Amino acid sequence: MEADFWHKLWETNNTGWHLDDTNPLLEEFFPQLELTRNARVFIPLCGKTLDISWLLHHGYSVVGAELNEIAIKELFNVLALEPNIQKVGELTLYHAENIDIFVGDIFELTAETLGKVDAIYDRAALVALPKEMRLKYTALLKQITPTVPQFLISYEYDQTLMGGPPFSISPMEIEAHYKECYSIELLKSFKLTEGSLSQINATENIWLLK
Repeated sequence: MEADFWHKLWETNNTGWHLDDTNPLLEEFFPQLELTRNARVFIPLCGKTLDISWLLHHGYSVVGAELNEIAIKELFNVLALEPNIQKVGELTLYHAENIDIFVGDIFELTAETLGKVDAIYDRAALVALPKEMRLKYTALLKQITPTVPQFLISYEYDQTLMGGPPFSISPMEIEAHYKECYSIELLKSFKLTEGSLSQINATENIWLLK
């Protein structure tokens, strides 16, 4: 999955994965992470998700990573925040009160650069990556955010019916990535009834990793 693929989608506004409101699953299940107010939440491959606004409104601090700068400029416009922008190694940091977004290749992110985080919200990162990159990505998470709890959303369907992204990820693969360092709980599983994934009988799975 080349960077140019994602840049092209943002440049042409072909962002069908972007929700125009807060993900209701975040509102329903995020409290199960049992975080304290001001906890710092990491959102990998965050895009311009409005879930960030919800997290900030509920007293959390947010740190994100995103490949495309267009998405982050639009995010800060929506949040009505004026970012301080600076280079951090190979990445560009957009900073405002209670929010840090690193723009660039997520694999350039280190534990030192990221700083302390209290939880991960993986709403669209793991599912955005092909299998070989998922191995690299989950290894990175375990390296830079060791053992912090995670709220994870995945999809499951017949991969021969659609190329992805979002990619199909089985419960067995979730376990293979994370069982060595997490207790894994499936909070909810349901068939999708809207969008292209509903046409291939896809299931959405909501996971709590603690």
